[in-house]
Amino acid sequence: MTDYLRRTSWLGALLCAGLILAMAVTISACGVVALPFRATSAVVKVVPVAGDVVAAPLDVTADAID
Repeated sequence: MTDYLRRTSWLGALLCAGLILAMAVTISACGVVALPFRATSAVVKVVPVAGDVVAAPLDVTADAID
């Protein structure tokens, strides 16, 4: 009986680790999708007069994705 419990606890721990890894990959995928918006926003903000105005929608979009 103890061998069975040891095997199931290892399988349970492995399943739990797999679920945590899958959740981490899913959550980090949002950051990958938002990266082009954040990079474009940072580049546009360098423009002296209209940079902040043009970058505002890009920042909102990146925040919505995250």
